[in-house]
Amino acid sequence: MEGLELVCFQIIASSGAAKSYFMTAIDAAKAGNFEEAEENMKQGEEAMNQGHEPHAYLIQKEAAGTPTEPSLLLIHAEDQMMGAEQFKVLAEQMIDLYKELRSK
Repeated sequence: MEGLELVCFQIIASSGAAKSYFMTAIDAAKAGNFEEAEENMKQGEEAMNQGHEPHAYLIQKEAAGTPTEPSLLLIHAEDQMMGAEQFKVLAEQMIDLYKELRSK
């Protein structure tokens, strides 16, 4: 596997890992383990950054005049990254809510 397929699978794998970390962070917050939740959010952010690197490569390549041919795999990779980013925002909100509930 090489080229665009490899880049897409890097994005998909990183996004999936990030989403898993964010879900684990929510579970930890629900149990009152806010330090564990924070650590999982950090690890999720690191995974997201690993997915942004190959994504940035595709954007830079296109900006330099070499467009990327759309494919179902690329669309799936973009969708997975977007879903993980949205899930991060949701996780942050849920963790804040669990903290507020615990403080009452």
